[in-house]
Amino acid sequence: MRILWQGLKVTFGLFLVAGLVFASSVLVVLLYAKATDQEPLLFAPSTVALAAGEPPVPSPTSAGKVEPTPSPASQVKLSAMIDVPAVSQFPELPAGCEITSLTMLLQHYGIAKSKMELVEEMPRDTTQEKLNADGSIAYWGNPNVGFVGDVFRKQRGFGIYHAGLFPLLKQYVPQAIDVTGKPFEAYEQQIAKGIPVIVWTTIDYQLPYKWVTWDTSLGPIQTTYSEHAVVLVGYDETNVYLNDPYNGGKQVQVNKKQFMDSWEAMGKQGLTYSK
Repeated sequence: MRILWQGLKVTFGLFLVAGLVFASSVLVVLLYAKATDQEPLLFAPSTVALAAGEPPVPSPTSAGKVEPTPSPASQVKLSAMIDVPAVSQFPELPAGCEITSLTMLLQHYGIAKSKMELVEEMPRDTTQEKLNADGSIAYWGNPNVGFVGDVFRKQRGFGIYHAGLFPLLKQYVPQAIDVTGKPFEAYEQQIAKGIPVIVWTTIDYQLPYKWVTWDTSLGPIQTTYSEHAVVLVGYDETNVYLNDPYNGGKQVQVNKKQFMDSWEAMGKQGLTYSK
């Protein structure tokens, strides 16, 4: 019996020592994990269940980086072109680039209206011009109200801006939208959808070399006599393509940056519609 009791004490002592060693090892692991802010591998599960509806975490690449999710912008077409009827403003409407551009847009939409029919419906600001002593214009109409001057150029003629022309577009196309002020990518997205856009630029697609200012019923307006409107029908990485009513050109190629500079100078004006 004495020998048995001695054996039990030895066995119990061995278990006690083993337990103390294991507890010390666990404590060391936990202290290391806390110091390094890492989850202790001793208790880390091999897989983690995602909560319902929770998106999966992207897997790291071999370089240790997370693969980025493609953005919507990277999925936009790099180029697009639309076949839009080309119409010239001449000879009848030497100052009628905007209404002729509207004619092209509507014909593409499926409305068989001529420029001469539409010009009779075009909003007008009939304010008579008042001149300064040097012959420059002191007071005149506002192109955001309607066409300023004589579209037939029998007298001085100027033009019409997006806000003045929009009601006529809306009359024929209920889903008409004014995209003035939006980034050019929004215009390209319209073209990619097969929808042309009326845009304001200058007659030579260059930055205006001369600005003029006159007072109107809505306050002073600064503009240029080289103001022009065309129809944006295509784009690629380096160019835009325009139907130009001044020469009746179709899909006229213009350097994108050059065009955008003139478009921005003219207030980023644009009219189009949604499907």
